[in-house]
Amino acid sequence: MFPPRTMLDLVGRLRGRRIVIVGDLIADEYLYGKPARISREAPVLILRFTEREVRLGGGANAAHNVRALGAHAVPVGVVGDDGAAAELATLFDRAGISTEGLVRAAGRRTPVKTRIMAGGYESTRQQVVRLDREPEPILTPDVEERLLERLAGLAREADGFVLSDYGYGSLSPRVFEVVRELARPRGAPVAVDSRYDLLRFRGATAATPNEPEVEALTGSELGDERAIEKAGRQVLERLEARLLLVTRGSRGMALFERDGPVTFVPIFGSDQIADVTGAGDTVISTFTTALSAGAPPAQAAWLANVAGGLVVMKRGTATVTPADFAQALATEPGSDAPLPRT
Repeated sequence: MFPPRTMLDLVGRLRGRRIVIVGDLIADEYLYGKPARISREAPVLILRFTEREVRLGGGANAAHNVRALGAHAVPVGVVGDDGAAAELATLFDRAGISTEGLVRAAGRRTPVKTRIMAGGYESTRQQVVRLDREPEPILTPDVEERLLERLAGLAREADGFVLSDYGYGSLSPRVFEVVRELARPRGAPVAVDSRYDLLRFRGATAATPNEPEVEALTGSELGDERAIEKAGRQVLERLEARLLLVTRGSRGMALFERDGPVTFVPIFGSDQIADVTGAGDTVISTFTTALSAGAPPAQAAWLANVAGGLVVMKRGTATVTPADFAQALATEPGSDAPLPRT
């Protein structure tokens, strides 16, 4: 761990950084119900509806996390011309996030993840089932062209880029190449979180896969740190990236640097988590914003680790603020930084 004062100074440097978030913007819908009885029609639980809530998800959640850090978030992506898109725009407005980068495509569905949550007012609400409403995973040429125009107009002064790929088509190969071209003159970091096709983003600055995704990419089981080191190096080389930050759940993270060591970062806080929804968005947003502020990779990774540890203690899609960092780091005992392994 780094000294709390060092990390709080870094949090202060995040303010005002301009981070462009390109990718799939998702509406996270929560339907809450109180258990009533078992249905006579089928052996299923009947919930008495109590309330509905919509939050920013996917790339929209990444943008929300950037904004919560005090940075300037610029989301760029394709949504439909439907009610879900209108709700996303309203949520962005409430969070103080510009909607200039939203490209509305007639006839296209805005991705919505609906979670049915069961529980009483005084009990923990548990997710019973999730229903995903998804668009076609390919952009039409005219929509892609509009997205590229919007990106070019909003991203020229970007300090960093977060690419959020949930497989819904907003991050086409052409869009990725334009992002790299826009980032190159300013040396802005380009970090990728891709659920299904990470190796398509060769040449990005950094990526933040989780352990199961690394296992799928390498075909190897990550049973110990030695296996993680070998697999992480393979992915880093294949991705042609400078940095790889592997999230490991209750075991923390592993940071790989192309021209440096492997650093194993222990979990921050408790391993008794409340909800992992959107934690990956928090990690990549914090990591990228810290890199854009000039933080060394190990410090950026540690700050992302703290953010991940804090956000999983919150219910639903959530964010971490400078006040959250201040409160958490104020109670953290001082110790040496994590030791790198070569």
